[in-house]
Amino acid sequence: MSAAPPRGVVEIYTDGACRGNPGAGGWAALLRRGTHERELQGAELATTNNRMELTAVIRALEALKRPVEARVYTDSEYVQRGVTEWLAGWKARGWRTAERKPVKNQDLWQRLDELRASHRIEWHWVPAHAGVPDNERVDRLANEAIDALQRSGLR
Repeated sequence: MSAAPPRGVVEIYTDGACRGNPGAGGWAALLRRGTHERELQGAELATTNNRMELTAVIRALEALKRPVEARVYTDSEYVQRGVTEWLAGWKARGWRTAERKPVKNQDLWQRLDELRASHRIEWHWVPAHAGVPDNERVDRLANEAIDALQRSGLR
């Protein structure tokens, strides 16, 4: 891992996974401030990978109790580019893409937009399955959430 973040910065690693797309999906987040860590994870029966990627970030931001400075790390270009490049245009066009089609996952994008407004966030893309320890950790947690859902008899 890189040098420790400045005091008070919350580092957030997120990931989503899906078995089938659509299919059973899981999400996970790791929040770290100093030496304190919190893992979050969950799963849904019928979803998509992009929904799980967005859900991971949303659940992480919902877990914050007050406005913070944060660094969000995701291996989803959809999430990273969506927030940093596409979101403003979607909103300006009434939640339509540049091709005038409805934005997919609008409900989640609107929730993410609402949550991010309370914080100062740097958005970082990391390559998937490339040995980034905390990204590998949240990937494992997201897949464990799917496993637990499937073991529960729900498919």
